[in-house]
Amino acid sequence: MTTPETSSERPSTGPAAGQAEIERIVRQATRSLFRFFEEASAGAIVVDRDARVLWINDRYAELLGLTDPEAAVGQPVESVIPQSQLREVVRSGRPILLDIMQLRDQSLVVTRLPVLGEGDQVQGAVGFVLYDHLQPLTPLVAKFRRLQQDLARAQRALAKRRVRYDLSHFVGISPPVLEIKRKARLAAERNTPVLLLGETGTGKEILAQAIHGMSNRADQPFVGVSVAAIPENLLEAEFFGVAPGAYTGASREHRPGKFQLANGGTLFLDEVGDMPLHLQAKLLRALQEREVESVGSDNIHRVDVRVIAATSRDLRAMVEAGDFRPDLYYRLNVVEIRVPPLSERLEDVAPLCESILTELAEDGARRSLSEDALALLNGYHWPGNIRELRNILERAVTLVPKPRLEATDLADLLPAAIRNAQRPAGARPAVRPLAETLREAEAKALAQALEATGGNRSAAARLLGISRSVFYEKFRQLSGGQDMLS
Repeated sequence: MTTPETSSERPSTGPAAGQAEIERIVRQATRSLFRFFEEASAGAIVVDRDARVLWINDRYAELLGLTDPEAAVGQPVESVIPQSQLREVVRSGRPILLDIMQLRDQSLVVTRLPVLGEGDQVQGAVGFVLYDHLQPLTPLVAKFRRLQQDLARAQRALAKRRVRYDLSHFVGISPPVLEIKRKARLAAERNTPVLLLGETGTGKEILAQAIHGMSNRADQPFVGVSVAAIPENLLEAEFFGVAPGAYTGASREHRPGKFQLANGGTLFLDEVGDMPLHLQAKLLRALQEREVESVGSDNIHRVDVRVIAATSRDLRAMVEAGDFRPDLYYRLNVVEIRVPPLSERLEDVAPLCESILTELAEDGARRSLSEDALALLNGYHWPGNIRELRNILERAVTLVPKPRLEATDLADLLPAAIRNAQRPAGARPAVRPLAETLREAEAKALAQALEATGGNRSAAARLLGISRSVFYEKFRQLSGGQDMLS
């Protein structure tokens, strides 16, 4: 590199001459630097302001498998180097000093620099392949690969939070269903909270996932949590996360809560009516302030979450009784969608059966229902709603190896009341063991008490005049651990 000390040209004196000398040296340095990089690198390329190839050296051409480097001149750089970012460098005017570029099964370490002209206007860009084999960079490449693996794991975890259902899975042809779908489409267009009201088993979570899937948050997480399924003392940690070592036995790493997991997406709060009052206040603050505070921490985490809540309880009555905060109720109930029980839309039984039987079909062996079988199902009031219908059909498909199911195949799977309705006139009712009769009567009494109290088991026990422990024991024995209202 020529310097003022080694130049045969003696530097002139004066400010103007000094500036000219500086500019000459800079030009020489630029040429020397380019020549050094071009000779030392595994490849070099220059593009113009339109990101078309102006020049490519033989080493880069060989690396790319080009037999004639001149043929690349004038071509868009992406047609020569598919993974090239030189167009972005030209567009932004900013260098990409160090990057790893994949070329077929090979990883190349590259640098990309803008070429500036008069007034610092971008005239093009130059790229160099610093390494065409990564042995000298083994530690750096190992870290890069670990980051790639972490990203892949995160993407797989995010994919698990994608929705399984869209609006086509909310099956029905009745006017109530068509109105529900209309409201769901309108709700999906905005980020306002949605409150889904309806009995258990009517398909509220399917509807929630469908709304998320139609919204502008569809590519973000959908996180569902059932308030009723989590012990009260764990709810706060479940919603807002736990700081490292917040309590004895807590992890040494921060455990994010549902709000943080759903950040950018949708949080589905199922059975929100079961939320205790003290947590309702914290939920309201999270919704209003868009921030959460983990258990055992003073750090605030900003969150952007769209909330869809659902409940089988009468929230308005709970508000009047003081069991649910009115401010939270109005915050959640911006768009209200009532999902009617199956007994109010019996015309949907046929399409629901068709959909469920199609889903249950194995090896293409689809089942169908006779007219008598469909009439039998239409004559039932379905207290368990679609979940109960699915249960009956799944049991029938498992127990009755016939392509066409008749009414007689289904009758024994339905409750006694509807079986008796199907008994021919004059038939003598079967005598049932006393223990079975008492068990059924107790189960009916428990179910009625739970329905009357909106699922509040303590209140149901008081209504029946028995202790809470006796109620829970009978509930466990009679329901097999399953919610009798589910």
